[in-house]
Amino acid sequence: MDWGTDLWDQYDVIDKHTQSGLDLVERYIKFVKERTEIEQSYAKQLRSLSKKYAKRGSREEQDCSSFQEILNELNDYAGQRELIAENMMTSICVFHPDTFLFQHLSDAKKAQQNLESSFKHLESVSRRFLSEWAEADKATQQAEKIENDVNATKLDVEKARQHSHARVHTAEECRNSYAAELQKYNKEQNYFYYTETPQLFNKLQDMEERRIRQLAAGYCQFSDVEKKVLPIICKCLDGISAAGTKINEKQDSMLFIEQHKSGFQRPGDVDFEDYSQGIKPATSDSSLHPPKARTKLWPFSKKNKVSQPTAAEDFSHLPPEQRKKRLQGKIEEISKELQKSQDESEALEKMKGVYEQDSQLGDPASLEPQITETAQNIGRLKGELAKYEVHHQYIHISSGAANPTQNIYTDFDDDFEDVETPIGQCTALYTFEGNSEGTISITEGELLSVMEEDKGDGWMRVLKAGGEEGYIPSSYNPII
Repeated sequence: MDWGTDLWDQYDVIDKHTQSGLDLVERYIKFVKERTEIEQSYAKQLRSLSKKYAKRGSREEQDCSSFQEILNELNDYAGQRELIAENMMTSICVFHPDTFLFQHLSDAKKAQQNLESSFKHLESVSRRFLSEWAEADKATQQAEKIENDVNATKLDVEKARQHSHARVHTAEECRNSYAAELQKYNKEQNYFYYTETPQLFNKLQDMEERRIRQLAAGYCQFSDVEKKVLPIICKCLDGISAAGTKINEKQDSMLFIEQHKSGFQRPGDVDFEDYSQGIKPATSDSSLHPPKARTKLWPFSKKNKVSQPTAAEDFSHLPPEQRKKRLQGKIEEISKELQKSQDESEALEKMKGVYEQDSQLGDPASLEPQITETAQNIGRLKGELAKYEVHHQYIHISSGAANPTQNIYTDFDDDFEDVETPIGQCTALYTFEGNSEGTISITEGELLSVMEEDKGDGWMRVLKAGGEEGYIPSSYNPII
């Protein structure tokens, strides 16, 4: 079954059906474009949201690393939504109806109009033939009547006969013309209904079926576009879940303690001052020192809030071990800058030598300002490095005298300096990566020998079973 055979007389229905299909395509394309606009707007809002809550380079970012990972994954998720919108625009919204479709509709309409015009012309010829034949018949009857009239003259009879013959001849010509036009029309009608119209309608059917196939493919692409990026979207969502599952509240508490532990002892009891006595007894400890202002009763009181020390260049406001780590980090930072400046100085000297050998390559004097500036920078960095190294050596020396009771037996300890016995054992509660100088890495559940207890800076020195010795956070390892 096809349109040309079964719908030969349904041009108006075919035209309406075809236009309805084109309207459906336009509606679907408009629908997809609005969907892409929604996706793009959604992705833009997600990116803005991620950027709004991201705290790059701040201390809060370190404390909220898992939340930052969620924001990063959300940003990647927004990128996938943008990719969905882009693929929909490039794969679905580029569909356009076949230009020949309108041409075939126009040709079918024109062929039908030509056939109608031919039929009207045939009707006109038929009416003329009918009219002329009636006039010829009337003229023949009139001639016979005159011939039968006894009063008619011979001239009148001859004249009537001539007129009758002329009318009959004209009627015969109209008859032949009508027969020719009828044959021509039948031929055109046969070609229209059995050749031209079926071909055009079958072509329209093929184009309509192709449009339906393309529209069906567009429906599938609407889903396939999102399915292609679904694995990446699932990966982003899995990353968000992983950021939540890897959070360890105990480890976060330990890290918070390590970051903010001061290492100082709690304040002792406030001595009773007997104001009823004019002079304090000589045995009072306070008599050995000059009079002081009344101490604060509670260090955490809002009225007696302890002012925080300002950050010093040598980090002297920090506890010893924290100060040591900060100084070591500063030394490493300056050393890297110094090495970079020295490499730059060597490169400038080599370039100057090349210019001196071949003046066409450049002027050696043009490099003097850069060489001078680099040399000054190297000198400055060396001075800063020496200054921080002195602070670092001082903190090493002062840490040896942190416990005053140790100096009482210094002469005796010198004889047994090579023999050091552990003061206890501990088991690691968590895994610790010792990346800085003086620290060692430990794993959860590892048995360690304690060589030196926490001196108030949050670190303790331990000895591993393999002989490796170094510092680890004391909160990670309770002494057995």
